[in-house]
Amino acid sequence: MKRMTDGTLRQDLLNLPETDPVVDRLVEQIIGRVADKWTMLLIEILTERTCCRFGELAKACEGISQKMLTQTLRAMERDGLVTRTVYPVVPPKVEYRLTDLGLGLSKAFCGVWIWAEANFERIEQARSDYADRKAHEEP
Repeated sequence: MKRMTDGTLRQDLLNLPETDPVVDRLVEQIIGRVADKWTMLLIEILTERTCCRFGELAKACEGISQKMLTQTLRAMERDGLVTRTVYPVVPPKVEYRLTDLGLGLSKAFCGVWIWAEANFERIEQARSDYADRKAHEEP
């Protein structure tokens, strides 16, 4: 596979068509939502498990508080990423499932994982080089 140079990548990005300012604002909002680690983890969990109850999500998403899980799920529901189904039973049963929008976002995340895997060695080398430079700098 041919590796693109920084100049080629930059030029390709600069040649992309102009975007609609309304879409730009939406993208900024969505990035703010999905850049949150809890949203990303919940999307991953719901992709793998299809459907989960609140308690199952809490156990699977290690370290998340009940309050943060509630807030994150509400925001995801508001953005159309998950559906919340309440069953009329005692005790109440509530299930969460990714919507088509949520699954599409999950697929888009896969691109980041593919990129990270393809560039793992380069990233590790850059980190090592940076650490070496910092270690040799004078205070």
